[in-house]
Amino acid sequence: MATKGASSRAAARKQKDKWKAKRWYTIRAPRQPWHFKVIGETLGEEDELLIGRMYEITQQEVDGDFSKMHVKLKFRVAEIIGQDAVTEFVGHEVLKDHVRRQVRRYRGKVDDVIDAITEDGYYVRIKPFLITQGRVKTSQKKGIRDACRDVILQAAARNTWIALQKQILSGELEQSVEAAARKIASVKIVFIRKSQLVQEGVVVEDGPTLDDILDNESKASAAKKAALDAAMDDDDSDDNAPDVLAAAEASADDAEEATEEVQEEAAESTEDAPDYASLKVAELKGLLKDAGKPVSGKKAELIARLQE
Repeated sequence: MATKGASSRAAARKQKDKWKAKRWYTIRAPRQPWHFKVIGETLGEEDELLIGRMYEITQQEVDGDFSKMHVKLKFRVAEIIGQDAVTEFVGHEVLKDHVRRQVRRYRGKVDDVIDAITEDGYYVRIKPFLITQGRVKTSQKKGIRDACRDVILQAAARNTWIALQKQILSGELEQSVEAAARKIASVKIVFIRKSQLVQEGVVVEDGPTLDDILDNESKASAAKKAALDAAMDDDDSDDNAPDVLAAAEASADDAEEATEEVQEEAAESTEDAPDYASLKVAELKGLLKDAGKPVSGKKAELIARLQE
């Protein structure tokens, strides 16, 4: 039994630590329209294991639009270049909590699933969601669905996948759907609840390359570091002035302490000595003049000079 335990412990020591074998990868948004923007980080042991990994992030974090906090963007890792995991946009989804909050009594809910083909051959699935001002008939709901389908199919056929993404995320497509639906019934809320990339088409190689982006990032980092170093150097040069002021303040403090010592010594003089403190400065100077002593200085100095 002891031999078996020792062998198992030795095997455990020899076992490779998978966590130490992993490394960090920088997740970047697609080339268009985000220009390989950094959207996160992930751990991976091998490049091949990262291909196909899904990464979700809110549109607010990507675009900085706080009105899109409820919109979740979905990216899929398509390629590994060095330490960078380049993704592709595969769709978006409105959070379910936000969708549920829109449904109310005495209102009509209209939703649909529409499969469309873009101009560059991308197969996309789009799900619109509408809430009417009041109750509507089934025939009106069918008319709204048909109108939404026509608008979305035409928008997809006339635009590339990149252009359609921009229309979906900016709200332009929602405005077109709302305009078509209002011809049938009064609509209160319209949004694209979900979009999904089903099949890829022709990949367009427009925009800056990843090498250009990395070069720009390195230049920006170097410029920021140089500016920080220059600011620190300025702070060091400005520190000399406070040192001079501190020395001057220390000298003033020493003078005040010396004055206080003189006053204490005057107060500790014998009781037989005249009460010079009750005299005015002019009277003290008169006494010093009669004694043939200097008459310059503060009152404490004049008193100390008389007590010598």
